[in-house]
Amino acid sequence: MSVPAISKPALVFFRRIVRGYFQRHFHAVRIAGANRFRDVHGPLIVYANHSSWWDPMVSVLLAAELKPELRHYAPMDAVALEKYGILKRIGIFPVEMKTARGAVQFLRTGEAILKAGGVLWVTPQGKFCDPRERPLQFKAGMAALAARVAASEGSCTLLPLTIEYPFWDERLPETLLYFAEPVRVLAGESAEVVQQRAITALETTLYEMQTMAIARSADGFDVLSRGRLGAGGFYAFGKRIKALVTRRPYVAEHTPLVKMQEGTK
Repeated sequence: MSVPAISKPALVFFRRIVRGYFQRHFHAVRIAGANRFRDVHGPLIVYANHSSWWDPMVSVLLAAELKPELRHYAPMDAVALEKYGILKRIGIFPVEMKTARGAVQFLRTGEAILKAGGVLWVTPQGKFCDPRERPLQFKAGMAALAARVAASEGSCTLLPLTIEYPFWDERLPETLLYFAEPVRVLAGESAEVVQQRAITALETTLYEMQTMAIARSADGFDVLSRGRLGAGGFYAFGKRIKALVTRRPYVAEHTPLVKMQEGTK
């Protein structure tokens, strides 16, 4: 099975679009544990919870900002992919859903990608799920692929990524991202054991992310992308006029960033 081709011009164009999307629609993209992603070597599968349409865009942004030197891929339902032709040119490959042939497609293509040094991004829940839903239910493909690659390459790394989109103090929501400790799969481990280890790791990480999101503090996060600030419109205009009249600096954010970083409201 050959590795899907990626068009560099299409990828550059699409990454620019994605960056703009996040800047327009979110107050900030904040990330914790980024070095866990940067420091992984060898076959790597990043797997995340799947609560929103934005999740695939998150993977594009992370790939561009943290490991642009590598090739990144992700599976997508073959029927849905036909509606978005450009995605085929940036590393998204088709998989027939709910068929034995689709399962074989995923395993063969995924194995070729990982052996060629690419990074594979998956959402093993296979559908939109609230991040508080428990217990987690994963499709079998990711664990089977990791066990298969480990058997031939000696190991394979599964890296848990949790994603939440909470509203804090600003008009626009935050994108919160957290890479947890990697799950290292070794040769000889069964797909069933790998599956349970992966589920446990992501559940633990989701609880940790929930605590961080409830805290409404930027502590512990680095800013990956800064979006639009303030309320905008007439309210923002009024704040500018007040700042001018009182000769004080204009602060667009409802809660100044320095206060958020200190954990105060």
